[in-house]
Amino acid sequence: MSDYIPFTLQVEIIKRLPVKPLLQFRSVSKRWKTLIGSPEFIAAYNFDHTQLNRLLVWYEEHVPLTQTGKKLVSILDDETLNSISAHHEIDPTALGLSKPFKDLRVVGSSQGLLCLYDFLQDPSCHYSGTLVVVLWNPSIRKSVDVVMPGVLDMMFEHTVLGFRVCPITSDPTIVKIINISKNMKQRDGIPFLVEVFTLSTGDWRGIPSSKLPNKPVEVTSYRVVIDKFIYWFAFDDIDDMFDVGAHKMIMSFDMTTQEFSLIDLPKSFAHLSSTYVSLSKVRDSLVLLEYNPDSEKQVCVVWMRSHGVPNLFTKMFTINTPFESINILGFKKSGGPIMEMLNEIWGPAALVFLEPYSKECNCTSIFAKSGSIFVDSYKETLLLLDKPDSSVYSINKDESLVALKNVEQTSD
Repeated sequence: MSDYIPFTLQVEIIKRLPVKPLLQFRSVSKRWKTLIGSPEFIAAYNFDHTQLNRLLVWYEEHVPLTQTGKKLVSILDDETLNSISAHHEIDPTALGLSKPFKDLRVVGSSQGLLCLYDFLQDPSCHYSGTLVVVLWNPSIRKSVDVVMPGVLDMMFEHTVLGFRVCPITSDPTIVKIINISKNMKQRDGIPFLVEVFTLSTGDWRGIPSSKLPNKPVEVTSYRVVIDKFIYWFAFDDIDDMFDVGAHKMIMSFDMTTQEFSLIDLPKSFAHLSSTYVSLSKVRDSLVLLEYNPDSEKQVCVVWMRSHGVPNLFTKMFTINTPFESINILGFKKSGGPIMEMLNEIWGPAALVFLEPYSKECNCTSIFAKSGSIFVDSYKETLLLLDKPDSSVYSINKDESLVALKNVEQTSD
């Protein structure tokens, strides 16, 4: 019997292995190293490799400001296992984040990549005004820094971000939306300014006005990613978009066509304050979360968007909790809500799982600064493996804004 295994069969065996041994097997031979590091293998592994469902939890410790630290925890999302105890902590400082960031915040996660942002610091520990988006794959201990054009530290409150690895091309994509002034909208008819960064090209590109909504709106940071779409809340162009009377809509961005669309909400939701309604997803379906502020204990109604009628939402279920204050962060594979529970105004927030059938609340050992917890599904991938270490993508900020403005003025 021959010990020879055809290379095609070796490939089929290799691509079924977890990430850690794959990284080690690159040292077995030059052929294996070339194979595992090739864009084709990385993309195929991203889609074909099966693994346990996991949740990635990013949060800020509830400690004095002088000791504040970010934490990253991976939790099993499997009803057959004890997900509360089956988790392990990941050290963000040891997995490819070497830049002097002080206050990294999450944009989102997709296909094993975590998208973060912060302003770079100079050696004297003051913010430099340079905003950097970090694409980080903790599984392979590698990150890519993307300098964001046209953003000053005093203006970032007007900038909205979105992130998704395109499900068709496996290309990590960042969307930057700048809510421009009301006067400019009225004068030029521009709803907002948009630039899109794709890692494959390594640069930012302006989106022409023909692909933007046909009316001025203000876009908020509330975002949900489902399949090839990124969704945000948007408001009619009024002075105070958080006013109870503001007309609220959902705006979508198609990753494949790079077009924006507006989805009208039912009248019962369109004028609710942002305090009482938010976006989420349940099993890859877009849902609205309606909080009841009048109940003694926190109650939340989950409304699912109809796939056939874009602005039709059907009631799925009601979440009744024993807590006075909660924030729904997402949902497990089972459909059970993942919640941030606040004990008191200045106290720590606890991460809690509510089982959908038994209605039992399972508290994790995670306690965090209120509003700092981010939860999303997670799987190990090889994305970024073919990128050089400490890759930095940058662009002249002034030139970028001028180019984007020219696109808006000259587009059809």
